[in-house]
Amino acid sequence: MTPSDFPARVSTLENEQCQGFNRAVPSRAQFLNNLRMEAVTMHAEVKFGLLVGCLMLVGANLALAQTAPTRRSPILSQSQVVALDECDPTTFNAALGPDFCRNISLGYFTTLSDLFSEAQSGHPDPNWDFEPDTVHLNQGTPLSVVDQGGEPHTFTEVKHFGGGFIPQLNGPGEHTIPECAGGFGKVPVARTRLLQGSQLQVTGLAPGEHLFQCCIHPWMRVKVEVK
Repeated sequence: MTPSDFPARVSTLENEQCQGFNRAVPSRAQFLNNLRMEAVTMHAEVKFGLLVGCLMLVGANLALAQTAPTRRSPILSQSQVVALDECDPTTFNAALGPDFCRNISLGYFTTLSDLFSEAQSGHPDPNWDFEPDTVHLNQGTPLSVVDQGGEPHTFTEVKHFGGGFIPQLNGPGEHTIPECAGGFGKVPVARTRLLQGSQLQVTGLAPGEHLFQCCIHPWMRVKVEVK
């Protein structure tokens, strides 16, 4: 190469370098497209990472649930018994006075005559009931009794289950027990009376087994076990 050819060669090399640089640098449209593709890829990776994390957390919780020992429900600070019945307002109130039966449920009603006939046949109406049938208490825990039925009841402690103070509602061969004798004319019975919507608190029960029943509908019975 002669000195006179040198400027032309330099110009050629510069052109080649510029062309190579232009090929290496993407256009604005290509750059934006690449940026969008990278953003989509990163978003997918983030979502996948979150999904994996959630699955790991669920798996850990399931493992803990399977390995954790079964725990018994704790005894609450207060227990409750509910008195239920299905008295028919029309027949009960016609015989016993206005508002004696305040049943506002929309279910099946039992007429007064049916209630008596069922009891005398030895198959008293199961819709007259205390729930639950058995209660477990720690000593010192109060027992709340609520009348959610439509007519009055009693929640009277007795030594042995037996007949109430209305003979027609006692089963065959069943006689009125001493705790129910005298009905509401007897103060201990009157104190245990429950009116529709009212509540009774039973406290001071000693350790052991206690029996309670309704002195009107004697098949309504509860056993309370105090520890």
